[in-house]
Amino acid sequence: MYKVIGSPRSRAIRIYWMLEELGQPYDIVLAAPHSPEALAFNPSGKIPVLVDGEAVLTDSVAIVQYLADKHGTCTFAAGTVNRAIQDSFTQFCVDEIEGALWTSAKQGLFYENCAPQMQEICHGEFTKAMETLARRLDGKPYVMGDTFTVPDLILGHCGSWAAGAKFPMPKDGPLHAYFKRLRERPAYLAMGKRVAELPK
Repeated sequence: MYKVIGSPRSRAIRIYWMLEELGQPYDIVLAAPHSPEALAFNPSGKIPVLVDGEAVLTDSVAIVQYLADKHGTCTFAAGTVNRAIQDSFTQFCVDEIEGALWTSAKQGLFYENCAPQMQEICHGEFTKAMETLARRLDGKPYVMGDTFTVPDLILGHCGSWAAGAKFPMPKDGPLHAYFKRLRERPAYLAMGKRVAELPK
């Protein structure tokens, strides 16, 4: 059984979701960043961490792609053109969407809003990235067409993060429908139920 070290208020949520998509059992070890529990598995103290037998894996993007590759679903095969396109969507999300969200979050978490104008910049970059995503999605149900893949999962998490952080999420249209479709996936709903049952 997989073991996920982290917190639902972190990128660990991506790991829970992917494991639900795969139908794999997993244990959750609740741990805050830099806590003794986190440091026991990752010298940097960062979460999430996935323990798979003797293997200890870090970085949520690497972990979800590893799981998809290992179980042969939610991904195209390495070395194919489709995989390269899929990876380009993952990189786009991490660089342009998550980048804006994380920069904004750090202003409040670590730097006491030392540069208030950064919030405006982050919102502007996020809005521009949403416009790019809408063009790249081009009406498809998922970024790779009919197949749900790793970047959809990461985009879905970032969409929920953005909504909670009061970023300008689309209120209607194809992009709104895309994020709604992600939130309605059975695995996403199962993940939400699992999280709701965790100790507070």
